[in-house]
Amino acid sequence: MSHEQIIWDQALIEKYNYSGPRYTSYPTALEFHEAFTPAEFDMACAQYPDRNLSLYVHIPFCHKLCYYCGCNKIITRHQHKADQYLDVLEQEIRQRAALLGDRNVSQLHWGGGTPTFLTKPQVSRLMGLLRELFNFASDAEISIEVDPREIDLDMLDHLRAEGFNRLSIGVQDFNKEVQKLVNREQDEEFIFAMVERAKELGFRSTNLDLIYGLPKQNRELFAKTLEQVLTLKPGRLSIFNYAHMPKLFAAQRKINEADLPAAKEKLAILQDTIATLTGVGYQFIGMDHFALPDDELAVAQRNGILHRNFQGYTTQGDCDLLGLGVSAISMIGDCYAQNQKELKKYYASVTDKREALWKGVSLDADDLLRREVIKALICNFQLDMTDIEQRFDLDFKTYFAEDLELLQTFINDELVTVDERFIQVELRGRLLIRNICMCFDKYLRDRARQQQFSRVI
Repeated sequence: MSHEQIIWDQALIEKYNYSGPRYTSYPTALEFHEAFTPAEFDMACAQYPDRNLSLYVHIPFCHKLCYYCGCNKIITRHQHKADQYLDVLEQEIRQRAALLGDRNVSQLHWGGGTPTFLTKPQVSRLMGLLRELFNFASDAEISIEVDPREIDLDMLDHLRAEGFNRLSIGVQDFNKEVQKLVNREQDEEFIFAMVERAKELGFRSTNLDLIYGLPKQNRELFAKTLEQVLTLKPGRLSIFNYAHMPKLFAAQRKINEADLPAAKEKLAILQDTIATLTGVGYQFIGMDHFALPDDELAVAQRNGILHRNFQGYTTQGDCDLLGLGVSAISMIGDCYAQNQKELKKYYASVTDKREALWKGVSLDADDLLRREVIKALICNFQLDMTDIEQRFDLDFKTYFAEDLELLQTFINDELVTVDERFIQVELRGRLLIRNICMCFDKYLRDRARQQQFSRVI
């Protein structure tokens, strides 16, 4: 892969900077409906019995509210609430394990909220339960999201002892003023100490999360944060675009809109960030992710086998994903399913019905086909049309005639090239990959509901 991984074309970025889905799934979550039944879910569990299993566990609690956050979370200081949650979660896990417990688990991720809200005994309780009910591969990837503000350093030792081998640490920004304005003040020395301890303990990789577009951020200040981050040499970096949607997320109403960087400044921050990271050797994985060249994600992308699911980019694409806990999403068999999103409803559903299902969608043949097309483009920036023709027994250019017409504007602008066999996303098209994928999204065409999405950049 060349040193130059992206060509920044300001005019084209401005032309195409409209709203669109992030394609953590196709069809997107907008297509989930409440008519989806537990029976459909159970059938999906039996569909591909030989597939490995990836487990996602949602821990919704946080000690403090970060004003930018759009996650499903509950702010509390009461540790016993987590005990109550684990009681109900255990019922759900036992019920699901009865269907899927004989599968090989190759991946486990705890997200939230703040999974490290749990105390050491609570972590051990949940981990013990999962190990009792599921078969973990000896080399399973076991990761957890960490909030560096409310944690003792030796929690890392405990996590490592329980089998965790990857960390994701939410940094967001090292600038004190920015931290204050989003109610997330943290001690960078402690973050440095955490990354150091993780290396000593043998964690396979540490991912750091940053957010650009927060109040009072600008190019100079964000460059300083990036400089500090790079001294830590994280294996992966996620640089998320802050989407200000106060109507949707009440917490964001506490952010003063006048403090937010202008759209032009925000783009400049992104441009600088990409230049800095690729300049020091990071590989641009796509959208908001960067990895060092020897990281598994980077290797998978170079080999054309990267995948994407509700947790973002992953090397484990041929798994069924089982989501556990409030609001968690599963991708099992040829369906997607989401658990109840409100804690009270989740508790009631698990207690009364012995399962937590809220809504979902079963994929038809066209969905499965388009999902493969979109996944190839968003993960690997190229699509082998011959491969799709052979796998799905169709003529690509006939089947996708309407889609290729929509793609023409990107071809005209030299963002995409199409020959007899490949659709290739060019270096100047990579930042607009969401827009390019939208050409193949049948649901988006059927309904003009653009206004529900965040901007692509």
